[in-house]
Amino acid sequence: MTGMTSRESEMKDFRITEEPFYLPISDEVKLFELAYENKLPLMLKGPTGCGKTRFLGYMASKLSLPLITVACHEDLTASDLVGRYLLDGSSTRWQDGPLSLAVKHGGICYLDEIVEARKDTTVVIHPLTDDRRILPIEKRGTLLEADDSFMLAISYNPGYQTVLKDLKQSTKQRFITIEFDYPTATLEEEIVIHESGIDRATAGNLRKVAEKFRNLKGRGLDEGVSTRLLIYAGVLIVKGVDTRRACSVALINPITDDVEMQKALEEIVASIF
Repeated sequence: MTGMTSRESEMKDFRITEEPFYLPISDEVKLFELAYENKLPLMLKGPTGCGKTRFLGYMASKLSLPLITVACHEDLTASDLVGRYLLDGSSTRWQDGPLSLAVKHGGICYLDEIVEARKDTTVVIHPLTDDRRILPIEKRGTLLEADDSFMLAISYNPGYQTVLKDLKQSTKQRFITIEFDYPTATLEEEIVIHESGIDRATAGNLRKVAEKFRNLKGRGLDEGVSTRLLIYAGVLIVKGVDTRRACSVALINPITDDVEMQKALEEIVASIF
């Protein structure tokens, strides 16, 4: 593109053009800024749907940084992160992976739900998490030194820990960690109102439903209902879906398949609405 450098051209799709709505819960904004200024890798730790990814988008916008997000999964390979050679006619060409792009050009590389990735894949990030800040490109026999504006961030949900799926201590202890939880009642209501357009009274009742559901975590439920799901319920209600039906499809069915538990949760909803 005319007037645009190679760096700007490669990273333009990762720029956030509009600042996401985010209400700070504690001192996470200040801690993030300190981590970025001091080139410290960062882990966001907390339950699903509590705002970790939204927070990353907010901070990337606030600091005018590109944000490259990688959704980790069990088939993710080191080549998916670092890059690979591709056939180009009768020859081959190198294509950088998302991690290499961020290391080379700067910005935040966010590995979402890193516990889902294979352990032989996550070790590739280790040299980026100490004072070396380098990324070995084994297939090319080169080392990439991280740009000064590069930051590595990962998210981790302790609720997903199993013998087979957990972060190794050698990985955990390379990051400073900000713990996230669901927002306070007042903040959560404000978030649901802003994101769904629902009235304050209904938002307050949805928050009460969430509180009761969350109290059942470990007593029939693996996870409590997330702020994200409260927003989904609010959107459905605003669009005319019956309140109890909206709660069933947005709050109950996504968190349990157990018929008896579903009935119990429906009774909770009926007692509030």
